Amino acid sequence: MYHLRLVAPPGRSHDTLALLETAESVCNVIFLEGAAKEPAGDVILADVAREDASVIVADLRELRLEEEGSITLQSIDTALSKHAQQAERAARGSPSDAVIWEQLEFQTSEEAQLSASFLAFIVLATLIACVGLLLDSPILIVGAMVVGPEFGPIAGFCVALVERERPLALRSLLALAVGFPTAIAVTFAAGLVFKATGVAPGSFSFDHSTFAHAISNPDFFAFFVAFAAGVAGMLSLTTAKSGALIGVLISVTTIPSAAAVALSAAYGDGGALAGSAAQLAVNLTMILTAGVLTLLVQHHFYLRRRARHLDTESRRAAGLPVGRPSRPAPPEREPV
Repeated sequence: MYHLRLVAPPGRSHDTLALLETAESVCNVIFLEGAAKEPAGDVILADVAREDASVIVADLRELRLEEEGSITLQSIDTALSKHAQQAERAARGSPSDAVIWEQLEFQTSEEAQLSASFLAFIVLATLIACVGLLLDSPILIVGAMVVGPEFGPIAGFCVALVERERPLALRSLLALAVGFPTAIAVTFAAGLVFKATGVAPGSFSFDHSTFAHAISNPDFFAFFVAFAAGVAGMLSLTTAKSGALIGVLISVTTIPSAAAVALSAAYGDGGALAGSAAQLAVNLTMILTAGVLTLLVQHHFYLRRRARHLDTESRRAAGLPVGRPSRPAPPEREPV
């Protein structure tokens, strides 16, 4: 269940209440007249089944509540209510599969911004991966994958393409376009320092390191894993299974590829540099492709749910019966 807190101008309160009270997936509607001071208006509280949250919010946005008032969504961990159970049963589908599109857009918009913290995390992750490659340490490479923040802007760009949000797309591209070159440049400088001070060996062979060799030689499985990880990552971000996102980050070698680019440049290994850059391009391209395709499928099902909802509302407004007609009972057979 999700909790709705609405601030509606007095002229819109009647329509808002009518919308919420007639929706079968909405319960616990509370009306506080004149309770809001800034912006001034009435406060309306309600709970909605997760499956229909975006559908109901779309109705509220058609009333322009976000322009003249406000719409706030908050997840409910526990709801002990018979009315809440009835609202859940009225909403089709599984709650864990439902996508809250407004929440997704807001979340990715925050994570896709180029900021000092984003640059710090991507630089630190690439430096850790560089040391992991030098030591051939799987622990450090896995740690770098977890620390890396690159999935945020990648997901933001996918959402922007599906939702046709140009500002979000530009912010996401800016974060990626600045973040990776900055991380590679800093790691390249660190590699030169490591060599000059004797901390790292004077020569380094990518062919003699298990992880460096795999990263600098992309094959079919690089495409396959990146695509599968892109689908899994988007599913974990859009549904109620966000715990799987850590596993997705560990399965993709985006940050180690950037570290391999910097390290091969520091050691002047042109073949490893080309292979590592290809691995980085493969990861980014396949994750973006998989993410967009996943969102397109999810958005298609949302549009179908929205169409059914609008059809139900129009039939209810016209006083027509809602739902599928009951199947007539078969006629009783005459006794032989």
